[in-house]
Amino acid sequence: MDLPPFQALLDAEGRDVHRFLVATVGRGDAEDCYQETWLAALRAYPRLRDASNLRAWILTVAHRKAIDHVRARSRRATPVADVPEAPVPPTLPDGVPEIWTHVRALPAKQRTAIALRTVADLAYADIARVMGTSEEAARRNVHEALKRLRTEYDR
Repeated sequence: MDLPPFQALLDAEGRDVHRFLVATVGRGDAEDCYQETWLAALRAYPRLRDASNLRAWILTVAHRKAIDHVRARSRRATPVADVPEAPVPPTLPDGVPEIWTHVRALPAKQRTAIALRTVADLAYADIARVMGTSEEAARRNVHEALKRLRTEYDR
């Protein structure tokens, strides 16, 4: 099978992969996930058997790297000077819309589905392929995420 040059894939999908990762893991962690995504993709690219939908393939790699990152982050200790008496809510950097606080609070499947739909502009069939679910489940995850965001954000 003839694969396009890897650089062509990077040029075509790089921006959307980065936007997807920012939406799923946050701006600070997106850079690390972005690099890991492309390194993993570069290693796997020569062995790729089906190049019919490279966009969905690279977003699947990014999705898995985001999951790995979130799991690893939950296992890492965060050093602090003084332990607070009560949990401190996370703050957003200046200029980040408040909606992203609500998006990051969504369950993982809903957060991923809404990011793939709104940020990467994928069709439901492609979202299902990336997430390893049915198309109906992809639709439902997007629907539930939007419903929850409307409820939470309108408060």
